[in-house]
Amino acid sequence: MLQLLYGSGLRLRECMELRIKDIDFAQSQMVIRCGKGGKDRVTLLPQSVIEPLQIHIQQVRLIHQQDLELGYGATILPFAFHRKDPNAPRQWVWQYVFPASTRCQDPRGSGIVRFHLHESGLQKALKAAVQLAKISKRVSCHTFRHSFATHLLQSGYDIRTIQELLGHKDVKTTMIYTHVLNRGGRGVVSPLDR
Repeated sequence: MLQLLYGSGLRLRECMELRIKDIDFAQSQMVIRCGKGGKDRVTLLPQSVIEPLQIHIQQVRLIHQQDLELGYGATILPFAFHRKDPNAPRQWVWQYVFPASTRCQDPRGSGIVRFHLHESGLQKALKAAVQLAKISKRVSCHTFRHSFATHLLQSGYDIRTIQELLGHKDVKTTMIYTHVLNRGGRGVVSPLDR
């Protein structure tokens, strides 16, 4: 999950809410549905996560098959889509990429469902990793999104492409990352170091 946050510029919630149908391995991209501001966007799927993600999804498919065999297998659908297609909640394509380890009662009252992992699980794992690595700076899941944008800028990608990948409505929001390009005196290499 952290590799997707950094490698694709996802927000934590966007990662948690990824569905099977949103990942396109053939095109190496993901569709982020109803991101911040209610907008959909397309972002890249890093090559380095494709194989591990495919293996993970095979394991998720086994969990889904077991749920179906036990008479469960449904998930929560966005908006009122379950009324348009009553079979959709059990369909493979609508399942979460990162499902919860247990089933729960649908808060809308439609029975027992499998929701996505809770955000706090990844946040706690990251906090433990940061402490173990003895990193003395504040690190959150959102740090990886900022690093994604910053490192793309440092690599020479244009601001409009980064804006699109991040899903920013206004380029001014994306411009905050350009501070890394203006290093002031820190960008100068001392003659002694040459």
